[in-house]
Amino acid sequence: MATWTGRGLRGSVLEDMINRTNEKYRDAGLALVQKIPTPITPITIDKKSSQITLAYFDQKSTVDYIGAVQGIPVCFDAKESASDTFSLQNIHDHQVRFMSDFEKQEGVAFFLIYYTKKDTLYYLRLRDMLPFWERAKSGGRKSFRYDELDESWVLPKKRDVFVPYLDMINMDLMYREERGGSE
Repeated sequence: MATWTGRGLRGSVLEDMINRTNEKYRDAGLALVQKIPTPITPITIDKKSSQITLAYFDQKSTVDYIGAVQGIPVCFDAKESASDTFSLQNIHDHQVRFMSDFEKQEGVAFFLIYYTKKDTLYYLRLRDMLPFWERAKSGGRKSFRYDELDESWVLPKKRDVFVPYLDMINMDLMYREERGGSE
């Protein structure tokens, strides 16, 4: 059985914080965003406990969360980084394709990155991640450093909301509007 520090539960604290935030946003009528379960096929099931003990992934998952905020489609993926360097191996080609296609349909796609060492949540817009992605694809560094990011996208700390990403979506939409949708 995995312990709370094991790889099997990596990200579960962040996901729990996001799930609680999503419940609060739903209850307030602000947003409807849900966790997308990763599709699996069970191989072995413990007959006594009815728990799956061995399984494989059916297909590549797209993103962790998808939904709507005041009628605006949103999708995002939650990631954690224990250091100031974020490895792009944590992001997959199929996710970037899905998120790019999602934005072409006038949706908002982003990553929420929790820098555990700094205890900082960061809203990384897809368009801000793509230069790092292209740099890696063309043979450059396969990661980016925290100091390469724009600090204005750090999520504010709030008492009543664990992961106040709606503030950042609002800022993202304002940037897009100021630039005529090209931002």
